[in-house]
Amino acid sequence: MALRLKFLILCGFTLAAYLAAISREQSLPWLLAALLSAALLTSMLWPHWLLQRLSVRRVGPQRALEGETIVFRVDIQNRGWLPRFMVELVDRLPFVGAAEQGANDGDKLLGSVAYVPGRGARSFDVPLLCEKRGFYKLGPMGLASSFPLGLAEARSRADRSRQTLTIYPKVFPILSLPLFGAPSQIHRGGYCLPEGAGAAEFSGLREYRRGDNPRHIHWPTTARLNELMVKEFEPLASACICIALDLAKDANIGRGKHSTLEYAIRIAASVAAYACSQNMHSRVLADAAQPLRILSGKGDFHYQAILDALAVAEADGDTPYAKLLTEIALNCIRGETVVLLLAEPPHRHAETLQALALLRAKGVYLFAVLFERDSFLNAASWTRRDTSDRTLNAGLLELGAHCVTVRRGDDLTAVFNQ
Repeated sequence: MALRLKFLILCGFTLAAYLAAISREQSLPWLLAALLSAALLTSMLWPHWLLQRLSVRRVGPQRALEGETIVFRVDIQNRGWLPRFMVELVDRLPFVGAAEQGANDGDKLLGSVAYVPGRGARSFDVPLLCEKRGFYKLGPMGLASSFPLGLAEARSRADRSRQTLTIYPKVFPILSLPLFGAPSQIHRGGYCLPEGAGAAEFSGLREYRRGDNPRHIHWPTTARLNELMVKEFEPLASACICIALDLAKDANIGRGKHSTLEYAIRIAASVAAYACSQNMHSRVLADAAQPLRILSGKGDFHYQAILDALAVAEADGDTPYAKLLTEIALNCIRGETVVLLLAEPPHRHAETLQALALLRAKGVYLFAVLFERDSFLNAASWTRRDTSDRTLNAGLLELGAHCVTVRRGDDLTAVFNQ
């Protein structure tokens, strides 16, 4: 709009100069009108010429962590023989500014290059902060110029600069979780002893049977009795974690990075990281437009699959949380710990408590994270007070759940490591 106004003003001065030259038989008004016409023509054509035979390329990472600063390398190539001046670089980077207002599809000015020599190149680095997790499509990158008078602007796009960027949720450390575990198979015969979180307790000796693992032979007793004797083990807890995400639309309160969805994603990723570090089995379930089903597993590859899924998860579902919990109850492992992320509106709490009662009847333990909805709705005027739903809290305590309350602005590391 400013460029158009400048152009119209110059057109007005040029027209006035020609009218003055026509009405007066003097050379000076004609010279002034000619100069203004040349300036007008130059301002229209020169920016387009400056972008001719220029190409731009962006090189950068395709994966990053939330809160990490990444660096893009920008290369400008001049394939013409004449130099180019005052060229601006613009790019579409939706993750910039996404922490407060969500993905932004507008152009961002990366910088400007004052001089690019003929048949030469210029390069520079652009550091950018990854504000919010997600899957973003970057580009196309472009060039712009309004040199020399700033009366008109020319733009060009480089389609080959399109790329994607996956920003993974930021993970905070969890030192321990109140997990009870699930009964594992009795480790006898050909079964190996459990590792990591799984544990077995020595229960006695018995005679060797065909197929028993030779590693379980108790040699001192075998030598004393002159008969092969093997150690028998009874299982302790082999901890399993099921993370149940609520991706219903009405369960997401807040904006940008400070929403219940983003807090829940961070908590889910951190619990999965804890399970991976402790060699525990974990799984993630959620109902949305694209249902999320990460089956039980452990190890780094399993954790990477969880991060890939959580990076693109969106609260766009219509399925009540109670339906997901009922599905988990039908396929649960006795002794498993289900991590609940409760941010749904109060009118759904009765159905959710019924589903949780079914889970407890199946021998499942509950770890509940309660989000204070009022703190995410009215962040400016909210004060710390007990406004949580008493019915839900009472129901969870009656079911023996371990409860943690999360409010907007809380330090999650401190909340989960008290």
